[in-house]
Amino acid sequence: MGIHDVDYPIVVEPEGVKIRSEKMQVDKLYYCIYQEKILLFYKEQNEMLNCYEIAEKDVVEEVKQSQSEDIEKILQQYVEKKNLG
Repeated sequence: MGIHDVDYPIVVEPEGVKIRSEKMQVDKLYYCIYQEKILLFYKEQNEMLNCYEIAEKDVVEEVKQSQSEDIEKILQQYVEKKNLG
């Protein structure tokens, strides 16, 4: 499943980011790029939604220039490095 799939739960629109949490799988990392920042989202077992913002330009640029299958790896490494997960 890629970020451009119609069923992807995160939708970026000119007026903001829409999150369709009912389409999210538990403990799966979702992301989008909005206003030169990466927004990360994941839903916990108890339906709690978590959101993190990555503003570091080097990480944002790396994600922008990567293939979709590499992006999840980059983001996972970032989350582990920052102890967010």
